[in-house]
Amino acid sequence: MVSKDGYQEKIRRIYGFISENLYLNRPDLEIKGEYYNSALLFGILTAIYGGKELIIGEPGLGKTTSAEYVGCLLYRYPLGIIWGSEVSGHPEQTEEKIVGRPHLGELNKGNEVVVWSNFVQIPVKIVDEINRLPETKQSMILDGVDRGNWEYLNEILINDEYVLFATANYQDRGTNTIIAPLVDRFDVLVESRHPGPNIAFQIGRKSRLDNPLRHPEFERRFHEVLRTHMPYDQKLRRLEELCDLFGEYLMETVGVEGLKKEERQGIREELAKVPVDLDANAFLRMVLAEFSFCHRYGQKRSVEQCTEGCHYTGYICHHVKNCASNRLPTSVIGYSQALAWFLEDEEVDIEHVRMVLPFTLAHRVQWRDSYISKKEGEGRNDPLQIYLAKEATEEIFQRYNEQRDYLLEALSVAYQAFEGEEVTPLEGDHPLYEEIKKDIGSRR
Repeated sequence: MVSKDGYQEKIRRIYGFISENLYLNRPDLEIKGEYYNSALLFGILTAIYGGKELIIGEPGLGKTTSAEYVGCLLYRYPLGIIWGSEVSGHPEQTEEKIVGRPHLGELNKGNEVVVWSNFVQIPVKIVDEINRLPETKQSMILDGVDRGNWEYLNEILINDEYVLFATANYQDRGTNTIIAPLVDRFDVLVESRHPGPNIAFQIGRKSRLDNPLRHPEFERRFHEVLRTHMPYDQKLRRLEELCDLFGEYLMETVGVEGLKKEERQGIREELAKVPVDLDANAFLRMVLAEFSFCHRYGQKRSVEQCTEGCHYTGYICHHVKNCASNRLPTSVIGYSQALAWFLEDEEVDIEHVRMVLPFTLAHRVQWRDSYISKKEGEGRNDPLQIYLAKEATEEIFQRYNEQRDYLLEALSVAYQAFEGEEVTPLEGDHPLYEEIKKDIGSRR
C-alpha cells in the first residue's frame, strides 16, 4: 500500500541514516529479496505502529542505543531529552523516580500536586535493563506501559500516544525474571547482535563528541516545558511546537526531519486499513490453534501438563506449557500491517505473517523442558527463544502448505455457520478442525 503522502520514503531515509551513521550492524533478515537488520527494522516498525519492543543481547551491543536513535528521529525529541527520560533498571528504583513525586512547595501548603517524570510525559519511553528491576517493582509500570495510564497520589496522567522500548541483558547474578504479565505486553522481542569485527572496529573509531542529534539549546527549552506546571494537553502542544522546530533543524543538518504527530496518526490509520489476505488469515488461525489447543484439557494451561500418547503429540501444542495470549494475534496483525505498509505492498500476505510471527512468539511461549533439551544443542544463528519460534513457524507453515485447500474449505464452512446456516464441519487431522467443530457446536 503506497501512502499518498510518501511517508514510506521518509521512513526509509530514517532507516538508512541510522544504519549508515549511528547504529552500525549487519543485516540479518531477508524480506522479499531485501536485507534488513532485524533490531533496527523492528524498532522502526514499533515506532510507527506505536507498539512495545523488548530488545535482548549482550552488554554493549547497542540495545538501548538503537531505541534512542529511532525515538529521537521519528518523534523529533533531542537525544538529550531521550536520555534524560529513560528509566534505569536497578533494585533501588522507586515509584517517585519512575512515575512522579509530590511537589514539595505545594505539599507544604497542604496541596497534593504531582511532578510527573519525563518518562511518563514524553511519548518515547525507554526502560534500560528492565530485568534488573525486582519483580515487585516491575508491577509499578504494568498499567502505564499497557494502557498509557499513570497514577500517583490522587492524580492521573493519560498518554494518548506512546511507544515503549525495553532492553534486557542475558541472565546473570544481577538480573531478575520479567513477570509474565509484563512480558506478554511486549509485542515483539528482538536481539541486538554483535556486528562483526570489521564493523565493531569502525564503531570504536567513531567520535562520541560530535553527535548531530544532540542540541543543548533545544534540550534546555524542552526541559523548561517539561518542568512547567500546566494542563498536560497544553504542555503537549508546547512540546509539539518545539518538536517542529527541532525537526527543521534535523532536516537542515542530517537530511531527515522525522514525523509530526498528525503524520504518525495518519500512518497508523493507514496501517489499520491494510487488508489481510486469505492465506495470511488462515495460516495465523492455524498457528493460534497449535499454541492454544489441548485435546485432553480443552485448552493449554500452564498448570496442566500434556500427557504422552496423545493423538496430537506431533503438533506444537504438545511441546508448550502455556496458552497463547489474546495479545498475540493483535501483535502479529499489527506488525504485519506495518511491515506490508513499509514495503509498499497492497495487503498482508502469508510472507509478512511468517516473517513477523517468530518475533511476536519468542517471549510469550513457555516450552516444555524435554523440547528445549532436544533443540538447544542444534546449530543456529539466533538466541534460543527466537530460534524455537522460527522453527515452530516453519513447521506450521509446512503443514499449512500441505492442507491449504482443504483447510480453506473448512474455514469457509465455519464462516457459513457464523452466518446462521446449518452446516456440518469438515473432519481433519489438525487442532484447528477440532476448534472449528467446537465453534459450530456452540452455535447450535
